[in-house]
Amino acid sequence: MEPTPVSSAPAQPSSLSIKQVNAGVLDVGYYEAGPHTGPPVVLLHGFPYSIESYASVAPLLAARGCRVIVPHLRGHGTTRFLEGSTPRSGQQSALGADVIALLDALQLKRAVLAGYDWGGRAACVAAALWPERCTGLVSVNGYLIQDIAKASRPLAPTIESGLWYQYYFQTERGRAGLTTNRRELARTLWERNSPTWSFDGATLNRHASAFDNPDYVEVVIHSYRHRLGLAAGHSAYEDLEQRLAALPAITVPSITLDGKVDGVVPATDGRASAAKFTGTRVHRVIEGAGHNLPEEAPQAFADAVWELASAKR
Repeated sequence: MEPTPVSSAPAQPSSLSIKQVNAGVLDVGYYEAGPHTGPPVVLLHGFPYSIESYASVAPLLAARGCRVIVPHLRGHGTTRFLEGSTPRSGQQSALGADVIALLDALQLKRAVLAGYDWGGRAACVAAALWPERCTGLVSVNGYLIQDIAKASRPLAPTIESGLWYQYYFQTERGRAGLTTNRRELARTLWERNSPTWSFDGATLNRHASAFDNPDYVEVVIHSYRHRLGLAAGHSAYEDLEQRLAALPAITVPSITLDGKVDGVVPATDGRASAAKFTGTRVHRVIEGAGHNLPEEAPQAFADAVWELASAKR
């Protein structure tokens, strides 16, 4: 199956050199940096973004001696499903399970898990359900496990208006729009998500090359339909979804970050989600950063990851 072009502007290949490994139901594409024996950290990207969000964070951590793993999430980049019959699920339990499968494939007993948006959710799910595999958690926007049972409850209109794309994707028009306008849709979301981030066309093109994945549309559409309770989850993840429905606490040491100018999730003092972190937890607001915090404030993000990776336990 040939990928659908994202726009008339050519997407540029990733600036990061990619490896591949079979992990669970996926052949995962990932970037690796730093010494093989260093404390492992897994950096997880969001939507509509790619591993390029960590192009500055990864070398900062590698220079400090970390073994840095940056995977393309399912439906992105060079990550592929091993079997054509596997449902192209985007539900939160699948994303979390993928993280654990990757740790298994790389023979890593534990790692610091760090991410934002989809990647932050995957990290939260893995940390909550498999705490023994998580040395520590860095999550942008705090506790990101979705309360799907309450998905129909409205939010403030100022927040709802920023989620227009989630409602768009509930329609077949939205599916067609995502298929046809992958790059342009990303640009539109980025501009609202991060109103002070001055990205250029080359940066957008490097990310957009990851959207050429043949499973991109199906994974994205299922993710947003499932989270709003309008698409069923897949049976392979039913047990995990039942556990997530209880909104389990995160027990591992955690640092949560908010971008001060995040256009999707307004920055807070972190107290609203405090009960969901029963281990040590520090919350920080990063000045001048929006939703794509690791790319907009790489030093602050890397410092948070290093703080957990270097902690004595």
